[in-house]
Amino acid sequence: MTADHPQIRILVADDHPIVRQGIGGLIALEPDIVVVAEAANGREAIEQFRIHRPDVTVMDLQMPEMHGVDAVFAIRSEFPGAKLIVLTTYAGDVQVLRALKAGAQGYLLKAVMHKELADNIRSVYAGRKVMASEAAAQLAEHSGEEALTPKEIEVLRLIAAGNANKEIAAQLSTSEETVKSRVKNIFDKLGANDRTHAVTIGLKRGIIEL
Repeated sequence: MTADHPQIRILVADDHPIVRQGIGGLIALEPDIVVVAEAANGREAIEQFRIHRPDVTVMDLQMPEMHGVDAVFAIRSEFPGAKLIVLTTYAGDVQVLRALKAGAQGYLLKAVMHKELADNIRSVYAGRKVMASEAAAQLAEHSGEEALTPKEIEVLRLIAAGNANKEIAAQLSTSEETVKSRVKNIFDKLGANDRTHAVTIGLKRGIIEL
């Protein structure tokens, strides 16, 4: 590439080596984009960003040691001009909102075709925002709905772990009646029929993770 048309330098952060290799192989076909660093978790992503200062970072969400959203927030806090794209398998609206609020300029799904990924990297590099259509649809579908409170999310996580109300009350040092009230609120807000349904919705929307 010439000085007038420099290569776009990217950092790829994903805990699966095969995914990193796959992205690297696809990017190798693009003359104007080059992978300058890789990371296997959020902490490594921050370290590699500090060293290489990439033009665009492609970040997975669910990684060991530090979640992708936390890594995005940390990088953007230290480097406000950083450009980051979340590349994940999850299209849940709550997960999307967390990523965008953390500072990501793009939210793409791993099913994205090679040409789309390369074009979206170019778009974010140029200062535009990008989002997978499925993720945008999820945002639109749940726009205006009342969100679960942090305490309700905590209860939902414990339900997902298989705890009964009495066990949840003991773990949260609260009354069983309070837990029952929060469970009812969770059902109402999510439109869930029962505990299993609530957990399923929570996982799909990215409210909780296993």
